[in-house]
Amino acid sequence: MKKVLLILVIALVAIIGGLLSYVKLLLPDVGPAPDIQVEITPARLKRGEYLANAVCVCMDCHSKRDWTKFSGPPVEGTFGQGGEVFNQDFGFPGSFISKNITPAGIKDWSDGEIFRTITTGVNKYGKALFPIMPYMHYGQMDQEDLYSIIAYIRSLRPIEKANEESKPDFPMNFILNTIPSKQEMTKLPSPADKLAYGKYMWNASGCTECHTKQEKGKQVPGMEMAGGFEFNLGPMGIVRSTNLTPDVETGIGSWTEQNFLDRFHVYSDSAYVPHTVEKGAMQTVMPWVMYAKMTDEDLSAIFAYLKTLPPVKNQVEKFTAR
Repeated sequence: MKKVLLILVIALVAIIGGLLSYVKLLLPDVGPAPDIQVEITPARLKRGEYLANAVCVCMDCHSKRDWTKFSGPPVEGTFGQGGEVFNQDFGFPGSFISKNITPAGIKDWSDGEIFRTITTGVNKYGKALFPIMPYMHYGQMDQEDLYSIIAYIRSLRPIEKANEESKPDFPMNFILNTIPSKQEMTKLPSPADKLAYGKYMWNASGCTECHTKQEKGKQVPGMEMAGGFEFNLGPMGIVRSTNLTPDVETGIGSWTEQNFLDRFHVYSDSAYVPHTVEKGAMQTVMPWVMYAKMTDEDLSAIFAYLKTLPPVKNQVEKFTAR
């Protein structure tokens, strides 16, 4: 009997070892980076700047944010340098650090390698990225929009800054390799089709990543867009994302389109200056000054799409001071 048990244990260990080796050594498997060269044109630079700063808000995570000011606006002169830390304090299974995406940081990356990273979460070296950057969403965007973002990134002022490598916790260091996958890109809908266009812009904005409660790095089923994602800001307190489903009592069910637009207009007003946040006062991770740069047409379309989502009753305590 002992011999049989020993054989079973050895077999089990071999199977587990083989599985872990497969996950660690042969995944992710999304194919090679495409052989592309993005032509940098004025139209692409303009569109890319808009997407990277107001919609996909790449500069939100890949720049230094001033957390002494409300909503942590990006610091001038740091656009693209990376180094922002997303770790266990935020509920993530590891410490994940944004990359320097200025020409100094990715000077040896091809356009195809950048494209594959943005759309599949697999970088130049075949390494899987934790989906803080919502590549699952970016992989569903229009190819031309992605080319525009790449063109804009190539135009950033080079900043020589080396950042630490991300370090996932166990078992995320294995699970991470199973996450990247090829996505189905779409075409940018006509703004005339307001709902389809709104869904596209909502997806590109990655709203669901912060406005859906997560546990151990995974979204809680049934809580999509219902808010409650916690951001631990250390001594400044804990902030939680808002319920953006059309629930009348706890979401935006009673909001009008103008209510929604005005919420952003506050931060797009030329007279607005982010105030200093004192200890105990409310802070937020929502990059208002960036999303507020979106056009009213795009914001209006996103609102129209949000109103079609299933309402979820979820009362969120937005901020807890320390």
